[in-house]
Amino acid sequence: MIPAKTPALVSRYFKNYVWNKPNTENRIYLTFDDGPIPEVTPWVLEVLKQYGITATFFCVGENISKHPEIFREILKQNHSIGNHTYNHLKGWKTTTENYLNNIQKTQKVINEFKVNTSLFRPPYGKMTSAQSKAILNLGYDVIMWSVLSKDYNYKLPAQKVYDNIINNTTSGSIIVCHDNVKAYKNLQKVLPKAIETLLEKGFRFGKF
Repeated sequence: MIPAKTPALVSRYFKNYVWNKPNTENRIYLTFDDGPIPEVTPWVLEVLKQYGITATFFCVGENISKHPEIFREILKQNHSIGNHTYNHLKGWKTTTENYLNNIQKTQKVINEFKVNTSLFRPPYGKMTSAQSKAILNLGYDVIMWSVLSKDYNYKLPAQKVYDNIINNTTSGSIIVCHDNVKAYKNLQKVLPKAIETLLEKGFRFGKF
């Protein structure tokens, strides 16, 4: 089972990845994986707009191609963009060549919108050592997380998802949520409430 808070041992071992962003401003980083999805992403954007905060969206290339108007809205609202492969690949089941081609295919799609990004997050948070080395050599910043909301687990009570975020967030935390259909039920109940609580605690939201 993946813990809600990334163990220090893991972040030390994979030290070439970004697990948090230490700062003295009480700034935290909210991120969303898997979009854009028409049933979910517009709602997420509306919530973020309501609270006046920005986030970072790690987008699946195929979803950008299918829903360019939603991707444009993400950009219009000044959020940051990261690469999440074109087909949400499982790195450990994919050759390094195919994995890199999938990333570069997404990069081309993103570039069509006049956007440059070096941010990459592997789907499922996993890839092979060969894939990791190749991606880093290409100049990507591999952005992982320090707080996993587990919003995608529809069997998990919304309160537990909320607790995962609130109880583990500290200055510099990178929080992972998902703008996908599987997470939507929990996200609807948790996201506004969690943002309000974090703001009340004095946190400021940043983006990459």
